[in-house]
Amino acid sequence: MGWRDLLRGPAGGWDGTRGRPPSGNGASSFHLVWQAGAGPFDAVEVTLTVDEVPPVRDLHFWALQVSFEDRGRRAGGAHLGLQWYQRHPGHTAVNWGGYRQGGGELAGSASALPSAPANVNTRDFAWEPGAAYRLRVRRAPEGDVDAPPGHLAWRGSVTDERTGEETVVRDLWVPATSLVSPMVWSEVFAPCDARGTSVRWSDARVRGSDGTWHGVGAATVNYQALGDGGCVTTDSSVDDTAWVQRTGTARRTRQGSVLRLG
Repeated sequence: MGWRDLLRGPAGGWDGTRGRPPSGNGASSFHLVWQAGAGPFDAVEVTLTVDEVPPVRDLHFWALQVSFEDRGRRAGGAHLGLQWYQRHPGHTAVNWGGYRQGGGELAGSASALPSAPANVNTRDFAWEPGAAYRLRVRRAPEGDVDAPPGHLAWRGSVTDERTGEETVVRDLWVPATSLVSPMVWSEVFAPCDARGTSVRWSDARVRGSDGTWHGVGAATVNYQALGDGGCVTTDSSVDDTAWVQRTGTARRTRQGSVLRLG
């Protein structure tokens, strides 16, 4: 593909400003890759606030992503986050799922949360706009797991910071001893010219193998390329306390920029 093809985008005259993303999964995604050091880590967490519910019915997914590693070998990855998804009561859901290295979904425990579409990864969860939710990935406590031999149980949970109530989504069974390469992202299935939304990511931190927590104050911006079906109406920015991701807006922050908090 030449540079003229990239400018035109994947659908001929499509320029990433209007219409549905012609990407492989029908979504446009953009990411904030944490500058957290090489790791490994045994826990990762961040607070997510969805400023307002999306004005359209299309699926929106905002997630914390981690990769799994075992003594330097990658063992897949997973994502924990909130969804705006019309198949769930009130259009609100939570997802904790992932993929094995080389393909195929990770197996895990059954969730105590119901799921209207009976999806093992995506469960009914009544989150509210403007409220802060702490997304946390960590090893499940010993004695509280039923992972198969050779696997560890990695737990995804969401804490409502208004009440302090933690909801365990489920455990994933992974042949891995640590976490690496954390990031957060927005995946949006709405048309590029739909009325926009915004979310805030704050208080990111990682815990090293020695049990010490470290705050993460910088992240690298990544947008899905126009040639891969990404909208150009997405933008990541930063204020005094949070990284902010917006859709339906003019892009002001360049690809590869580093956004620093504080």
